Amino acid sequence: MSAENSSRLNRFSLLFQLSSPHNRGSTFDGILSMLQKQVMFDQTRLSRLRTWMDNYVEQRKYAGSSFLLRHKDDEVFFHSSGMRSVENGLPFQRDTLARVYSMTKPVTAVALMMLAERGLFHLDAPLSEFLPEFKRMQALIPDAEKLEQTEDTRPPTLHQLLTHTSGFSYPFNPGILPEAMDEKNLIFKPDQGLLKDRIGELAMLPLAFRPGTRWEYSVSTDVLGRVVEVISGQTLDQFFHHEILAPLGMTETGFSIPIGAGDRFASLYTPLAGDAMALNSADHGSDTLRLIDTHEDSPFEKATTFSGGGGLISTIDDYAKFVDMLRNRGSGNGHKLLGPKTVAFMMRNHLPGDIASMGPKSFAEQPMEGMGFGLAGSVVLDPGRVQVPGSVGDFSWGGMASTYFWLDWENDLTAVFFTQLSPSSSYPSRAELKALVHAAMIE
Repeated sequence: MSAENSSRLNRFSLLFQLSSPHNRGSTFDGILSMLQKQVMFDQTRLSRLRTWMDNYVEQRKYAGSSFLLRHKDDEVFFHSSGMRSVENGLPFQRDTLARVYSMTKPVTAVALMMLAERGLFHLDAPLSEFLPEFKRMQALIPDAEKLEQTEDTRPPTLHQLLTHTSGFSYPFNPGILPEAMDEKNLIFKPDQGLLKDRIGELAMLPLAFRPGTRWEYSVSTDVLGRVVEVISGQTLDQFFHHEILAPLGMTETGFSIPIGAGDRFASLYTPLAGDAMALNSADHGSDTLRLIDTHEDSPFEKATTFSGGGGLISTIDDYAKFVDMLRNRGSGNGHKLLGPKTVAFMMRNHLPGDIASMGPKSFAEQPMEGMGFGLAGSVVLDPGRVQVPGSVGDFSWGGMASTYFWLDWENDLTAVFFTQLSPSSSYPSRAELKALVHAAMIE
């Protein structure tokens, strides 16, 4: 019997149960839920993923990549392609370690919400309640031309930090504040010293705008990492390890390359001739895979800055455990990290409308039209406006090295893509990948 016919038979059986008087009432919702989650995949169409990944390697867009797709708790697809180190001829494999950069942000959000569940604070609390250096805040006036053109403003709240409406920014964004941040190298690289010291430098600069008035991708989550340290009394790496990574069995995820695992750490490449973090640069070089970081001389060899906004490295299976925990409403590996209601709250849209309606002037890891924002991740409001196949409520985020994940509650899917090319805006791989997965689904 074919998979499609088997699926139809299972649906017929469930419909028969649903129509029975004995199954009406209390079991109706449960059976209906089962019907909604019977997702099958066309194996021929899934194989297009291999072709797509291999083509990216052959065209020298990516040195290598891997993709993992899970339905419920079962693996549906895995494929790896190309090299983790072109210069050393090492293949991109399942146990390859990669920089996940901004995919660290959802982990930090989970850490903060774990503390919130303990009744230690409210999300409307001002940042200055935990970090006094942010008590007297200034924000640039609208259309400011100089860094000194500021006005008094209240400190952002923890909620505004989680939703990138805080007024902070990133050095790679356009504007006066990003330029000042770039001069001070305030991007929270792995080798920039203690987190509290970098946060202290940030506190000396004004905000780009009054908190709550705009959406701008920023170092807000790095600041929240410091908040986690202050509230918990642990360094961020310690809290991550004891409260999240160890309970989930994420043994190869952390801020530094694990001892003895150096040659499994993928090299980082860029197609740009200049700075690999120059997101809006059109300055493409002659080499689409210019080498910019290897395990031999990487700042990730021994991190001193624990960046909650972009500091983790991981393997694809390790990170999938984290995404599975979110998809399973806060539980994973026999541990409950968060309550189901808290996870649902995190993955709601927390903006008045979509991201585009909040007047963003910054780079973002996801589309802005038809896309809302939850607590440290994007939320699909309207797939048609996003212009990428998907389900309403899909939660996702990516990293600067073109890594990407999404979870689909409607179809019970976990999807994680790893590669190592910066910047992530180089190719439309995320939209293409999601389209390929949805094309293979049999309803």
